[in-house]
Amino acid sequence: MNIVRNLVFTTLLLGSISCQPKNKSTAVLTSNTEIKEKVSLSAQQLQQYETAYFASGCFWCVEAIYESVKGVKEVVSGYSGGEEKNPTYEQVAYGRTGHAEAVAVYYDPKVITFQQLVQVFFGSHDPTTLNRQGPDRGAQYRSIAFYKNKKEEKIIRNYIKALEDKEVYDSPIVTQVVAFDTFWKAEEYHQDFERNNPNQSYVRAVSVPRLNRFKKNFPDYLKEEGH
Repeated sequence: MNIVRNLVFTTLLLGSISCQPKNKSTAVLTSNTEIKEKVSLSAQQLQQYETAYFASGCFWCVEAIYESVKGVKEVVSGYSGGEEKNPTYEQVAYGRTGHAEAVAVYYDPKVITFQQLVQVFFGSHDPTTLNRQGPDRGAQYRSIAFYKNKKEEKIIRNYIKALEDKEVYDSPIVTQVVAFDTFWKAEEYHQDFERNNPNQSYVRAVSVPRLNRFKKNFPDYLKEEGH
């Protein structure tokens, strides 16, 4: 079976575990585990890189996956795909807006291409589940590949066609291909959530296993240790 088809999540059996914390207390470290400090780039430094935008379920998971990819300089969790201005996590998480949980990926095109980032996108989630990813259900968890220009749109649509022609999936791909409009950065406690909360229940049961599956299937795309 093709490795991409192995993305069916065992977390469907986890029931109450989801990407919807009841309150911000879930963002507090759940143990005294030492967290390696991340060096964040300034807004001015980020301007020298290209950006790509994706939505494929809980942004805690998606952020961690793209953070592991070589050539990616920064990943920001946020909201996109809707029309509401300044959405809050509570509004988006409970389906009160048209936005999906999304990530902004800042990358060096000399190291990683947009097409490769699209491959990472489709190779790290199940694009055949409508308004659902793993244990998370609702339109806020839908699969979206955003494009900023016609070239990016063509890359996305051609990749989807290739997946369909090769019959990689047993079910139709339901990923939305959407022109990028606005990205709203999520609340600060969502940024680097997996890194900062390694023992949180959802992170341990869903996010880390999802990241590890990606790493196993795409070893050539991973950053070197310490980068």
